Amino acid sequence: MDITFFLNRNLDIPLYQQLYQLLKENMHEGRIQKGMKLPSKRLLAAQLSISQTTVERAYEQLAAEGYIVSKPRSGWFADYDGSDFVHIKMPSTSSIKLKAQENEQMIDFHYGNVDSAHFPLSAWRKSMVNSLDQYGHVLYRPGDVLGELELRALIGEHLYQSRGVHCLPEQVIIGAGSPVLMHLLCQVFGPNITIGYEDPGSARSRKIFEANQMKILPIPVDHEGICIEEIQKERPSLLYVTPSHQFPLGTIMTINRRIELLKWAAQNQTFIIEDDYDGEFRYSGRPIPSLQGLDQHNRVIYMGTFSKSLLPSLRISYMILPALLLEKGSEITSLYKQTVSCHSQLTLAEFIKNGGWQKHINRMRKLYQKKRAILLETLQSELGRHVKIRGENSGLHVLLDVYSPFSEKELIEKAEEHGVKIYPASVFYTKQPPTTTVLIGFAGVSKDNIREGIKKLKAAWNI
Repeated sequence: MDITFFLNRNLDIPLYQQLYQLLKENMHEGRIQKGMKLPSKRLLAAQLSISQTTVERAYEQLAAEGYIVSKPRSGWFADYDGSDFVHIKMPSTSSIKLKAQENEQMIDFHYGNVDSAHFPLSAWRKSMVNSLDQYGHVLYRPGDVLGELELRALIGEHLYQSRGVHCLPEQVIIGAGSPVLMHLLCQVFGPNITIGYEDPGSARSRKIFEANQMKILPIPVDHEGICIEEIQKERPSLLYVTPSHQFPLGTIMTINRRIELLKWAAQNQTFIIEDDYDGEFRYSGRPIPSLQGLDQHNRVIYMGTFSKSLLPSLRISYMILPALLLEKGSEITSLYKQTVSCHSQLTLAEFIKNGGWQKHINRMRKLYQKKRAILLETLQSELGRHVKIRGENSGLHVLLDVYSPFSEKELIEKAEEHGVKIYPASVFYTKQPPTTTVLIGFAGVSKDNIREGIKKLKAAWNI
């Protein structure tokens, strides 16, 4: 182990005494635990620029007090009973394992989780190796600041076929997650502008805009999507919407509302940010083209991510800028260079080219549709008239209006007492929501645990 201490040579306290005291404090605080090997006298003397004699005297004092022990031909080792000395208790390995086991036993209906057990690791590994063979000679280069051209071109092709998006590879910017790209976008528009925001809407996105000194104008959402009358009344300089699966309500914006919205943007020379965060997953009705695909006046900024279709931990998202914003967007992006590793991007490009991604998407659509059906069926059979389900036709979560004397907080606490984690809807509203509502995500929960979790909710809520 390396030890870096500041020994003050201007003090009257001898250096060996300072070293002794610092080592003892680290043992008291649990930073140096029983069984850890200490540096040799020669090595520690070199690290701290002191004599070996100084280190020897400190070690001898610690050994005399039972803090450390010398083992022949092995070195010095910490040797103390933590229960006697530790003031700041460090978590033990057993307690960490116990906490992990408790979390594993919880049925977690988090709306941001995906089914990682079905991630095609073997195919991804093969794509990773193939990308090294194909692009290994360019991995040492800085790379295009907008992202690897191979991946940007493939994203453009996929979006045209699946979402009706029209773009050139030069319009696509790759980023390490949607928050990074939203931050870049804020730099493009600058502070102090007004942005119309769905209410309720994504709390994280709203906080990013607020952190960049944008003024949030909450706009209500009805059964067709964001309310156009309120937009016309508030007249924001920028608009943020989630039309494919309104977050968190799950509303799918109608084609008529989309056309009205685009007409308003063109007339007012305003840009719309279309966040298509989980547009790959739709379970009923005919697909509706994206706003960007319907746009005839280049007023839509399209945002998407691979977090839902692959894994959140990959941290690969993208946005498509209209031609009018390309120069400014490229200038801002160049300050950050590539925020996603070149190798990760080229691995994903290879994964898309060899058909691995489309195959995975098709498989996950079927799986999530089955999970959704199980969730809806179990909610109906177990909770019945005590709940109302909303937003079930798209995406990876549903809203649950709960008819109960318990508050939102109490519902969540009682669920956790029974081994189930659900999430509040109130955090997405600027005002108090009209109903007692919770969010339930189903993508990251097994089929059996979906059934078991809902049964536990019934017991927890005395329904």
